[in-house]
Amino acid sequence: MRSAIADYLDTYTPFELFGPSHWAAIFLFLFLVFWLPWFAKNHLHQKYQKNVGVFLGVLIGINYPLWVLLEIVAGSFDVTLHLPFQLCRFANLLLPLVMIKRNFKVFEILYFWGLSGMLQGMITPDIVEDFPHFYYIRYFIGHHLLIVSLIYAIVVYDMRPTLASMKKAFIALNGFLLISFIANMILDANYFWIMEKPPMASLLDFMGPWPWYILSGEFVALAHFGFAYFIYLLIEKNRKND
Repeated sequence: MRSAIADYLDTYTPFELFGPSHWAAIFLFLFLVFWLPWFAKNHLHQKYQKNVGVFLGVLIGINYPLWVLLEIVAGSFDVTLHLPFQLCRFANLLLPLVMIKRNFKVFEILYFWGLSGMLQGMITPDIVEDFPHFYYIRYFIGHHLLIVSLIYAIVVYDMRPTLASMKKAFIALNGFLLISFIANMILDANYFWIMEKPPMASLLDFMGPWPWYILSGEFVALAHFGFAYFIYLLIEKNRKND
């Protein structure tokens, strides 16, 4: 079993940036992020709205642990690669608190974390495996469906991020940055791309050399948070016009 899973994880068609599967993921995301919250709010009973939210929370919540389990079974688990010190992995683990428990304190942090990485995750996804490989599916569940879920929480659960939420999210982001840095120093790892830039093309390529791109990233994060808040204001405007 171990060798079969290891062979599966190591055997894949290379992902093509803006290839057919990339465009398919983008269009599916755009469809779901607009349609699912609207449909649930306007056409589903509260019981089924809750069921959809629970489904999203469970699906995304198990996304990262399932990957770790496969790596352990395959004998390829590596503490320098597979721990939850990347922002999206940690966000995946926290999302059930929003979608199942409706925890607003977690929501107001995850909303800005999730929406701030939306364009990066869509345009330059951090994967090398193409559909239908598990890594491809895991990536888009962990990124695209995370955003769909956060928009769902606004539209269906009436959760509303505030400017104070933005401040909390920024403080939490820097706390996570510090924890990841400590983990990197202990493990000789590169979680959160703190120690060096990722090997694939990313926004960090335009933000100067190490360590200055980390400082630049603080300002970029604030800009992204502002963009996320603007998206919320558009949602609120549309809701008032309905």
